Amino acid sequence: MMGEDLLFLTDDQLRRGIEAMFFAYRAFTADPDLILAELDYGRAHHRALHFVNRDPGLTVTSLLAVLGVTKQSLNRVLRTLIEDGLVDSRIGRRDRRERQLHLTAKGTALERRLSEAQRARMRAAYRNAGPQAVSGFRQVLEAMMDPETRAQYQALKDLPEDR
Repeated sequence: MMGEDLLFLTDDQLRRGIEAMFFAYRAFTADPDLILAELDYGRAHHRALHFVNRDPGLTVTSLLAVLGVTKQSLNRVLRTLIEDGLVDSRIGRRDRRERQLHLTAKGTALERRLSEAQRARMRAAYRNAGPQAVSGFRQVLEAMMDPETRAQYQALKDLPEDR
């Protein structure tokens, strides 16, 4: 990269970017947090529902890797979701020791409810910012990921969009 291509950012600009991420994340999670609070669930429940919905049949081991949480923490979340009839845990087809996760109709309805406001907020922001900003935003987010996380994200991008 040539010297003139380098982007110079001041500490103040970086601080403002960090603060923008904090406030954007707060806004992005506000609507689902209200719904989750009604059910006595937390964001970990939402993330589990999201990724099981995204990849039906996802194994517990794979979900553990995607979420980057402890086994104990995930087991607590999954136990609640299974007991409440939102997630179904089935014996693996190829490996009977594996547990494959699927959302029930009730789980699918809750996941849709949780993500609707987020999709609306994201859609409005993307439309307002325009295609170049959307592409740049995604590039920045991907550049912030470490290589292992980026590989997990890339694998998810390869899944079919609508199921």
